[in-house]
Amino acid sequence: MFGIRQKVLLGFAGLLIIILVIGVQSILTLTGLGESIDVILRENYRSVIACQQMKEGLERIDSGLLFTLLGDRAQGEDLILKNQKAFEEALQTELNNITVPGEGEAAEKLRSLYATYRAALPQALAPDRPLALRHDAYFSSLFPLFGQIKAAADEILQMNQRNMIEANDRARLSAAQARSGMYLLLALCTLVALAFMHLTGRWILRPVKRLTLSADEIRRGNLDLVVASDSRDEIGLLAESFNAMAASLRELRRTDQARLLRIQRATQEAFDRLPDAVAVVDLDGRVEVSTESAKTVFGLRPGSPIFDLPHGLADYFKEALAEGRPAPAKSLAPMIQRFVGGEERFYRPEAVPILGAERQPTGAIFVLHDVTQLRLQDELKTSVIRAVSHQLKTPMTSIRMAIHVLLEEKIGGLTEKQAEVLMAAREDSDRLDEILSNLLDISRTGTGKASFEYQSFSPQSLVMDALEPFRSTIQEKGIALGIDLHGNLPDVWTDRTRTSRVFANLLSNALRHTPAGGRIFLAAKEEENAVRFVVSDTGEGIPAESLGRVFEPLFRVPGRDSAGGAGLGLSTAKEIVEDQGGTISVESREGKGTTFAFTLRRTDRIDSKEVSQ
Repeated sequence: MFGIRQKVLLGFAGLLIIILVIGVQSILTLTGLGESIDVILRENYRSVIACQQMKEGLERIDSGLLFTLLGDRAQGEDLILKNQKAFEEALQTELNNITVPGEGEAAEKLRSLYATYRAALPQALAPDRPLALRHDAYFSSLFPLFGQIKAAADEILQMNQRNMIEANDRARLSAAQARSGMYLLLALCTLVALAFMHLTGRWILRPVKRLTLSADEIRRGNLDLVVASDSRDEIGLLAESFNAMAASLRELRRTDQARLLRIQRATQEAFDRLPDAVAVVDLDGRVEVSTESAKTVFGLRPGSPIFDLPHGLADYFKEALAEGRPAPAKSLAPMIQRFVGGEERFYRPEAVPILGAERQPTGAIFVLHDVTQLRLQDELKTSVIRAVSHQLKTPMTSIRMAIHVLLEEKIGGLTEKQAEVLMAAREDSDRLDEILSNLLDISRTGTGKASFEYQSFSPQSLVMDALEPFRSTIQEKGIALGIDLHGNLPDVWTDRTRTSRVFANLLSNALRHTPAGGRIFLAAKEEENAVRFVVSDTGEGIPAESLGRVFEPLFRVPGRDSAGGAGLGLSTAKEIVEDQGGTISVESREGKGTTFAFTLRRTDRIDSKEVSQ
């Protein structure tokens, strides 16, 4: 019984024989055609060109003779000398390329006639001979020789052209015979190929297709399939191995199903005891496994789609899959409130991608962290800050008023030292009042309990009003001030008092860190849905390692003057801007200056319902 190897070799051997026959026939045909073409090009074409060059050279020599007879001796002699050389070279080429019967005699006759013609040239060219004698020598001797030479050259040309036509006819006949032979061989090759294709389909393709269909059935879970085998070749042995593999898989399935069921139950028990709401989600966004709290609080039961969740929670899932990294909540704002057993609880969403062997997402773990205790602690901390700030605000106001009255000397004069001490006390009380104001703002903003009085204001008025309290200080320090308010800026929707605190914090920072001779620049620019405000300076700048923390409460750049503030101004500004739906950012280079930018929403982009409220 033939195996697959012998069957394939048998088919390819026939094809190889046909290819060799076609190859040999093609080589022989091409060789014959090449020889015919070589005869045409090498033997005849060279003689044809030489004859044409001789005829052309002879005509130009004759023209030179006529020039001399007409009196233009210089041009005539120059033309004769140039073309004599060209004629003789072409004549020598012809004498060295005798290939056609009778061509040698014709070439020798041509050479003899040219020798006679050349010997007679001086009779027509001698300058000391009378013109009549030269004229007679040309017409009686040279001109008849001119015709005979041309006729001899033309005779040689005709011989070679006839030979070229005959060679061309022979080449055409050879090509036609080769084409007929190629057609026959191609027909034979096609028949053998078709026969081999039929045998290949019967011997190889049909059993392979049967195995492929069987493998597909096993992929779908049909392990009870048995592949029929009707041959003893390699494919028959493969079918037997395939059946043995299916039997082993059936046995493994029985044991793996029991183990998988045990692991699944253990995993579910462990999941149900987790304090957070956790769900494992596939790439289609459907829940595969979930904890008890995920089921009862958020309805994340196996098979349910995660896209049905409110609050844009599915966006975390999409972000985790798209970027291949965890997508956590960025702040307290996206916390989700739920009532569980009559108790208010808060959850923070997070999605963590499940990556496969090639770092490609295969699903995600959706976690809703229970942050109720953190929320309560934060509210307690905010309440304490607010209470302490309120309690300190009243006596601080009295202290500042007393210092103000004493400095105005309304209740008695002051010595120079007393005035100096009171001035220092006023500066410290002003700093303490600013800290208390920032603490109150932090306690109100970021928690959703701040009260904003929104109105529509022009950016120009906001910038100019915010700048007014700082003009004298800017002039006293010798700092240049630049303002750029582009054209017709749209109005912004904001709380003017709180926005003025943002400007105040940014401007006081710029003044504090910009030396005399520096520059402070304010600008406003229109964007699609907002107006961007910029406060920049040419001060000492912020180190790169501290740039990401400048908006954190109580953070101060290490190594800076301790009198610079408590580190609450920028965090307060951030809370105020973000609570109004804007953004704030910073760019800085140490020693080059700092630029703060924040946005406020445009009034014409605000929902009409919000404006009416």
